Amino acid sequence: MRTRDITISLTALAVAAAMLFAAGSQLDYINSQRKAMNLVVNEPLENAPPALAFTTVALGAFRGLIVDVLWIRAERLKEAGQFFDARQLAEWIVTLQPRFSNVWTFQAWNMAYNISVTIPASEPDQRWQWVKNGYELLRDKGIPLNPHDIDLYYQLALIFQHKMGAVADDAHMYYKLRLAEDMKPLLGPADEQYFDKLAAAPKSLEQIMTDPDIAKFVNALRAADETFADDKTLVANYLALRQQPLKFKPQVFRVIDDFRGSEALGKFDVFAKAYQLRNIWKLEPELMIQINNTYGPVEISDPNRHLPMDWRLPDTHAIYWAVKGLEMAPKGDESIDVVNTDRIISHSLANLYNYGTLFIYEVPESEMQKMEQDVRPDRIPGMDKAVYLRPDMRMFDSYDKTQQKIMEKYKSDPGIYETIQTGHRNFLKNAVIDFYLAGHEQYARGIYKKLGELYPRKEFSVDFPVYLRSSLREQLQQLGLTEARRIIQGLLQNAYFYYAMRDDDEAYRREQMAAEVHKQYLELFRDEQHRVGLQSLSRMKYFAVMDFINDQRFPESLRNSLKARIRLERPELSEMLEKEESKFMQEQTPAEPNQPTTNRP
Repeated sequence: MRTRDITISLTALAVAAAMLFAAGSQLDYINSQRKAMNLVVNEPLENAPPALAFTTVALGAFRGLIVDVLWIRAERLKEAGQFFDARQLAEWIVTLQPRFSNVWTFQAWNMAYNISVTIPASEPDQRWQWVKNGYELLRDKGIPLNPHDIDLYYQLALIFQHKMGAVADDAHMYYKLRLAEDMKPLLGPADEQYFDKLAAAPKSLEQIMTDPDIAKFVNALRAADETFADDKTLVANYLALRQQPLKFKPQVFRVIDDFRGSEALGKFDVFAKAYQLRNIWKLEPELMIQINNTYGPVEISDPNRHLPMDWRLPDTHAIYWAVKGLEMAPKGDESIDVVNTDRIISHSLANLYNYGTLFIYEVPESEMQKMEQDVRPDRIPGMDKAVYLRPDMRMFDSYDKTQQKIMEKYKSDPGIYETIQTGHRNFLKNAVIDFYLAGHEQYARGIYKKLGELYPRKEFSVDFPVYLRSSLREQLQQLGLTEARRIIQGLLQNAYFYYAMRDDDEAYRREQMAAEVHKQYLELFRDEQHRVGLQSLSRMKYFAVMDFINDQRFPESLRNSLKARIRLERPELSEMLEKEESKFMQEQTPAEPNQPTTNRP
């Protein structure tokens, strides 16, 4: 037995040694695969204090302990308002534990929210840089290292939707302008065909250079200016030709002229924009097309066609990253992050319905000096363009269908389902009024029919005219006379804004909406003495025009454009305004204050 036991032991030792040797021989392959899959987390620290670097190397496996200490310290610095120091510690934690998603969100929000607001709103360019640092950290570093962590996508989408798209930050208009200006050169005509070209464009310079004509064009650029010699910066320099022409030698523009109108220049131009979208903005044209086709605005006259999204808007970027996150999340993930990411999509679509039409008005140079001297709180220094947001009712269909899909997804969870359902129902109720007042009665009837089908309640079972009258009465009763005046004046002023911007169809719709609200208010409350006092529509039009013309928030040239258009193209309106002005001035006494300036059109 003794000999047998010794034999078994020796055999076991030999087998164990062989297995250890076999496992060790695979170590190089395993390490190479870990590196290829970005699973190496123990890269050496850079720019760290010597004590931290030494401790990291010395402790090795005790990195987790170091992270815990640094995290506690970073939280204390954050609570004390020492955001810059907290950011530095967060960078070390990210280096030590790049798979720890909380530190990525901590650092991104610290920069986009905490540090940015320590800079005065009078320096919006500096604020913008910190907001940009925040979303770029998540987009360019955190997500590539954690491609299936939906929380990172959600937090990135939220920065676009809330920090840049909402109004909480005093410099939010500057953020919207910068995003729009940065995206505009990459969007071309922004129609369906253009996005198809972006998706079909080669993904690397090496690929596009296989075309002899394009190689000839690129080599001509390189011969004209050594700035184009470096392949890494060639595309960025080409795109900078329009924005920074003085940076390049005159010979470069002669090359552009020589190739102007050629197929080679056209192909390279599309390639450069697609390359920039893919590599700098991390936007895949293929997914952009998918989002356009799923969430894009829908013309009322052609409900089967989605138009491209406006990729200059923060909410569109929020939708992109939310969709991307949901695609990358592990299957079966039912965490709250998934729910919140779905909500990002629906909330952004609702925002685009309410504020999805972007106007950027070029302020003439003659007005810039006046704007620089204007120190009112609503004037943001550094903005040489005026930014205006108006509703885009074409987004209704996309919101409606998306919200119904989300409701179906969470039907098994009563709490989430009821919350989403309530938001959807209220949105439809408001949309019925919006479309009716905008002159789209048949479309409003369709929405009302859908309300009755989805939500079989008593309030939606009556005839459309009865519901409309009841709904308008309910809303107007809640408003009161002062609010009714404000809404009508706002609709009229919006109408004249659109008219000044030469969007005549939308201007007409807004005027019609104001007229309908005015009519309904008078009809609903004509028997109630305490409601008497609403001014005539012509008088309210007069005040709306005067309010717009005297509103210093609008560039002077835009206000002058409205006056000129009314005088030349709408003589009946001009005559009516003159009569109302004459009546108003006769009604006033010298002692009465707050008489509007007689700067009539």
